[in-house]
Amino acid sequence: MKIEWSDEAAAALRSKFDPPARVWKLVSDNEGCGCAVNGVPFLWAVDKPAPGDLRADSAQIELWYEPQHAVYFDDVLKVSYDAAARSFKLSSDGQIYTNRLGAVDLRTSASTHHG
Repeated sequence: MKIEWSDEAAAALRSKFDPPARVWKLVSDNEGCGCAVNGVPFLWAVDKPAPGDLRADSAQIELWYEPQHAVYFDDVLKVSYDAAARSFKLSSDGQIYTNRLGAVDLRTSASTHHG
């Protein structure tokens, strides 16, 4: 899997959390979405990749994914950023996955408070 980041998206993701997240994971999360097959794409900030995760070919951002989630995505993905809406867009040449790609901080060491 190859991920192409716009400069705006990479910068926005780097500055999203404090302290900045260095390791990200792309997931297809179908928890509670009520859909049979398609999950909702999310970016998770994580402490480190889980055993078995694969590293995406992603120049600006260290990004990992679960092998079983690869079937939900095209081989080459693009992440762009809409500054006006403050939202990330995940797309490929063939389709738009979401105009509101969520980024969630799941790091255990990020901070002492939850919020």
